[in-house]
Amino acid sequence: MHAPASYLVVALALTHFLSDQSNSSLQDSATFDPDGTAHITRVIPMPPTISAEAQKWLDTLDAQEPAPPEPLPERRLRTDAWRKWDTAEALKLYPVKIEETTTAGVRTHIITPPSMPTPRRVLINLHGGGFNSDSGSLIEGIPIAYLAKIKVVSVYYRLAPENPFPAAVEDVVAVYKELLKTYKPRDIGIYGTSAGAVLTAEVAVRLKQLGLPLPAALGIFSALADFSRPGDSWQMYTLTGLPGFLEPTDPKHPHDDPYVGKTDRKDPVLSPLFADLHGMPPSLLVNSTRDILLSGTTIFHRALLQAGDDSHLVVFEALPHAFWYHFNLPETREALELMAKFFDAKVGH
Repeated sequence: MHAPASYLVVALALTHFLSDQSNSSLQDSATFDPDGTAHITRVIPMPPTISAEAQKWLDTLDAQEPAPPEPLPERRLRTDAWRKWDTAEALKLYPVKIEETTTAGVRTHIITPPSMPTPRRVLINLHGGGFNSDSGSLIEGIPIAYLAKIKVVSVYYRLAPENPFPAAVEDVVAVYKELLKTYKPRDIGIYGTSAGAVLTAEVAVRLKQLGLPLPAALGIFSALADFSRPGDSWQMYTLTGLPGFLEPTDPKHPHDDPYVGKTDRKDPVLSPLFADLHGMPPSLLVNSTRDILLSGTTIFHRALLQAGDDSHLVVFEALPHAFWYHFNLPETREALELMAKFFDAKVGH
């Protein structure tokens, strides 16, 4: 069966070999069917432009057997186990104080660094996990709190499919309004990874709609801002980059999304690309060249620039989605430090 003409059928020959190895039996090729379907083979050597630790990690990912999407209960169990393990790893490197509480009726963790030279500052962290699980709440909050020396409020917003859009936006807006009772807007930043990055942009648009003062800065770390169309990287990469299970998306008929629910996919809060972006806070966007959300991140960055906003984009080399969850990589340390420096420079001034 031929794929629709808009599809690329890609066979990636992953030859992640060291510099003293070769594989001359493989070569690049491309053939095209009469209907426009492309069959592409690409030989991709291990990039020498990344750290030895990153090269080893990519080798590990390549060796994993592709697996189809898992049922949601299994996904949540797996992400919960991963989050607990990686949180323990984060605390070894970035010792902080963690307190569980509620803020505006929403479950939160308050993450306090050992020292806060400017105590009247706070960051709101919105975790990743595809809007249906929690893959990174404390993982994201701990290192930024420690490195930026700023208190972080990690928000456990309601998840889909039980609570589709705009439930998560409403939860974060409620937390933000509560913090406004204690902090000035210029002393607040909001950030997140993946789903949390999407939510960061959505919340900023919603605050603007409500006429509330906007925060001092946004950290949008691997995101999309348009649920109506899949970006190019969405069709090429998986959550692990090149390896893994990949199901093409028909641009004219996107898959059902439990988070979107029945909302118009061009709703300006759900898809901030269609919002009035003039006057958005200074933003830092971070991604990598094998990230499934690379297209979404770069498209939104351009939209912010076109609106005249202060937006900065940093794209790392050859790494997959949300690589900064992996603390053994030198690239992770670099990414976390630039995130922390951004907030230290923009929040509370």
